[in-house]
Amino acid sequence: MNYKNAVLDDHDLQAGLVSINPKFGDFVTRVAGEAWGLPIIDQKTKALITIAVDVVNQDQSGPGNPFGAHIDMALKQGATREEIEELLLFMCVYAGFNKVAACFGALNEFFANHP
Repeated sequence: MNYKNAVLDDHDLQAGLVSINPKFGDFVTRVAGEAWGLPIIDQKTKALITIAVDVVNQDQSGPGNPFGAHIDMALKQGATREEIEELLLFMCVYAGFNKVAACFGALNEFFANHP
């Protein structure tokens, strides 16, 4: 289910953002929607970049579970589990092994809950 814009076209994502806080959800949808609408980098690559940012920021939990949301987003854009796992291995070099280990745990949990 590739979206033309992974933020503006994903109504479940928007509902999740609004559930955190309506003003927050509206703001994030507008701002991120504009960024995701930029034309040169494809949606799948942008989704994989967000996962890399989550690794660095350690965003595997919390309101809206950014890591899980971005895993879901990447899968919807055609990324495979293997690509996400390779991205995590690549991030060991730049973010650190401990940060990536936590993300592998969160990734395994994500797939256990989303067979």
